[in-house]
Formats: sequence, structure tokens, C-alpha cells
Amino acid sequence: MRILSAALIALTPFAAFAAGSDNPEPPKPTETTTVCTEGQVFDEKTQACIDPEEQTLNDDQRYLAVRELAYAGRPEDAMRVLASMTEGETDRVLTYVGFLNRQMGNWEAGLAAYDKALAINPDNVLARSYYGQALVMMNEMELASVQLDEIRARGGSGTWAEIALAD
Repeated sequence: MRILSAALIALTPFAAFAAGSDNPEPPKPTETTTVCTEGQVFDEKTQACIDPEEQTLNDDQRYLAVRELAYAGRPEDAMRVLASMTEGETDRVLTYVGFLNRQMGNWEAGLAAYDKALAINPDNVLARSYYGQALVMMNEMELASVQLDEIRARGGSGTWAEIALAD
């Protein structure tokens, strides 16, 4: 059953890996993914698509757009939004740097970003889950199991991060 699950994950990387944080539901599409193009983000105030660098957006709004774009299978657009975040190399930013690089085929950069995220915050169970999922795709099941154990040891039992990696 685990082999079938791993195969399904490998075949549906965006749906399986971008659910994000502890929310088991995929992000609901907004105008950011249904109307905006080229990494723009829908701004509720102006009711228009704007460049992610615009100062009217805060990093939490940008982060939600990154998650939505990643789930929609638009990693290049998500990376543009992520690059516009002003909070620097925080563990949540690095987690998505890792995720997006991996999805664009930049495995080494993705794994390095997960390592940096976990160096900043060893309790980041989402980074551990994405890291573990990458290891599954690389057929490194023992190393993935270590990440699953770490998720559980760090209070992540029952979260999306644990469930997604365990599957």
C-alpha cells in the first residue's frame, strides 16, 4: 500500500505536496489563480491583479498566494511572489523555496532549502514533511521515516504534515 501511495504522490506532485501547513484542505482558488497571470496577486482593496512587490501586500498575503499558486501547479509564479516577501530567509519562506525548487526539478536547491529551514526551526513539521516526501520520491525510505518520526516527536501527530508523509 505504501508503494502505491508513493507512486500516486510522485504522479501528482502539486496536489499531494502543496496542501500546506496543517490545513488538510487545498487552498481555495481565488482571483490570484483564476484571473491573475505572471505571478501577480489579486488585491481585494483595488479589485485588481497587482505585482507581488507592491507595498499594499503584506507577507502573510504573499505567503497565501505562494501556497495557492504552488497548489495550482504554477511554481514559477509562486517563486516570483515568494521572492517579493520582505521577511527574509525565515523557515516558512525557506520551506517553500525548497518545495518550489523541487517541483521545478532543482532537487539540490530544494533539499538545501529544507536543511536551512530546519536549522532555523527544527520544529517546522511542514518542512520535515516536504523533505520526507522528497526523500520518498528519491526512494530513500529510511531517511523519510526519520523525518516522519521527527514530525511525531515534535508534536506533529495527526497534522497534515504527518498524514501526507505517512501516506
